[in-house]
Amino acid sequence: MIKAILVFNNHGKPRLSKFYQYYNEEVQQQIIKETFQLVSKRDDNVCNFLEGGSLIGGSDYKLIYRHYATLYFVFCVDSSESELGILDLIQVFVETLDKCFENVCELDLIFHVDKVHYILNELVMGGMVLETNMTEIITRIDDQNKLEKQEAGLAAAPARAVSAVKNMNLPQQIKDIKLPDLPAAIKDLKF
Repeated sequence: MIKAILVFNNHGKPRLSKFYQYYNEEVQQQIIKETFQLVSKRDDNVCNFLEGGSLIGGSDYKLIYRHYATLYFVFCVDSSESELGILDLIQVFVETLDKCFENVCELDLIFHVDKVHYILNELVMGGMVLETNMTEIITRIDDQNKLEKQEAGLAAAPARAVSAVKNMNLPQQIKDIKLPDLPAAIKDLKF
């Protein structure tokens, strides 16, 4: 089972953290800090698996990670998970992010955190792997984007109505109204 998914930059700033086991906020921050210290001091040419830190479960848990450009993607898993399977899952996650954001970068994770969480929830939920087929995941994301666009269209309807009224040029239309000449209209009235 996956215990936590962490993404942080080269300076240890967390860009995504998803815990599938309850930890209070303070312990979560300590786990992120300890995990960064364990992972960042390793060379790029060494194995991508190591024992979990003391806070995340010690030797019963493994940290499986990949380092891409300025980001570390770290999955904290128990002994029932396959290391190579998790490495493949990290690859699928990163490639999916890359397709959704067209060359994903750290800023995409910061400014589109809701979309990143949605993508992650398509892959993993409750610590269990749901889907590894990237085409299926992209299809679900496209479906979600279509729904969001439809909702945005409905939400924008009042604004479009106000814009249409503003564009009607009401002051000019009021000036253009032909009113009858009042003195002539009064003469025509019979008492």
